[in-house]
Amino acid sequence: MQFELNDEQQALAESLSRLLEDHYGFEQRRVIAGSQTGWSEAAWDKLAELGVTALGIPEAFGGLDGGASDRLPVMQAFGRALLLEPYLSSSVLASTAVLSAGREAQKHALLPALAHGELRMAWAHDEAAGRHESLWVETRARRDGDQWRLDGAKSLVLHAGAASRFVVSARVSGQPGDEDGLALFLVDAPNAKLRTFRLIDDTPAGELALNGTAAEPLGNTTDHASAASAIRATLAAGTAAVCADMVGTMEAAFSLTTAYVNTRKQFGRLIGEYQALRHRISEMAVALELARSMAIAAAVAVDNADASNSATDLPRAKLAIGRYARALCQQAIQSHGGIGMTEEYAVGHCLRRIHVLDQLFGDVDAQAARLARM
Repeated sequence: MQFELNDEQQALAESLSRLLEDHYGFEQRRVIAGSQTGWSEAAWDKLAELGVTALGIPEAFGGLDGGASDRLPVMQAFGRALLLEPYLSSSVLASTAVLSAGREAQKHALLPALAHGELRMAWAHDEAAGRHESLWVETRARRDGDQWRLDGAKSLVLHAGAASRFVVSARVSGQPGDEDGLALFLVDAPNAKLRTFRLIDDTPAGELALNGTAAEPLGNTTDHASAASAIRATLAAGTAAVCADMVGTMEAAFSLTTAYVNTRKQFGRLIGEYQALRHRISEMAVALELARSMAIAAAVAVDNADASNSATDLPRAKLAIGRYARALCQQAIQSHGGIGMTEEYAVGHCLRRIHVLDQLFGDVDAQAARLARM
């Protein structure tokens, strides 16, 4: 697939790469991962100053416009750096949900602050029983006088501890899995009971417990079709972003591996001169190029959601990249030998990140099942 960055995208990608190289090296990342919050507010402020938090938000709301294709080089750069900041949760997922479902007053109140990085929000949709079903929602919304209250639990809320507000999916009527009866709500962080934890790649996450929690409707609670559409749009934006992130992580693992085999000597020869390792590096290079093409296809599918093949292109891309990424990172560790499994070396962290990203929005098996149903 032919895809070239325009001048603005290229300039932003280069500036972002320089920023991450200067301020987000692997040792700096290890310090951030070991901190209490698990992310760096100073790094977040630098990203906001560069304008990446404004991508995907219309100019009318203080953003820079753009879509999944504009986020593609940004997410790849984040993958190369194994970034731990709440960009996916706030600037992709929450922003897309507010833009897709919010009333005009809500958009004007929330989107400019999100664009400038002043407000951080999180997307709370996944539930333990969902098993990657996009519209599986058991959380219930009920009226209590003039107020709405939510009862239920949300699992795997990315960067829950960094958010001041949550976008929460809930069911006004119907049964789990039904498209009808869905609505989106805003919940202030102090109102929800939160348990935080870290994922295997050190990404901060959490679980929300909602027990009669006060909530503000995001949009119209009676327009269930719009709520379902907003959920799908948010999940699609997240899927494309994760695809690009995985490609960036693959690039990091590939770069580490090629550098290692071209400097490590064994029996008086560079190990990169051995035929078996040369074949392995070639296979990794092919997998990386294929994954890059599929990440572009995913971004194009989101930006052209009405196209006839978009519905299948997105799960196909996530499926293919998941397979390529896991195979490449496993081969990268094999090429390094024992050092590849140590905490102090970056290549093992690449595989950890791939495991997490593969699970988000449906793993390889879930994507295959979706394609089979289509």
